[in-house]
Amino acid sequence: MTPSILRQLWSIVEAAQTVTLLQLDDASLVQWLVKQTAKQILLDANETDYLYDYIRARLNLIRELAYERQHSYN
Repeated sequence: MTPSILRQLWSIVEAAQTVTLLQLDDASLVQWLVKQTAKQILLDANETDYLYDYIRARLNLIRELAYERQHSYN
């Protein structure tokens, strides 16, 4: 996976509404993040598969960041 794909993914995570990141179940959140990334960058099949795996491995981090962001605004 290229650095530009990773940057785009984390940009999407940062821009996403906290409620989206916290309320979707794991499978839906992974799918949503991949779709959002694919809207910005053309992904081939291998990149898409790797992105699914990458996001699944980092779901706890993504949710933790969203949780911290949510509580920092309160």
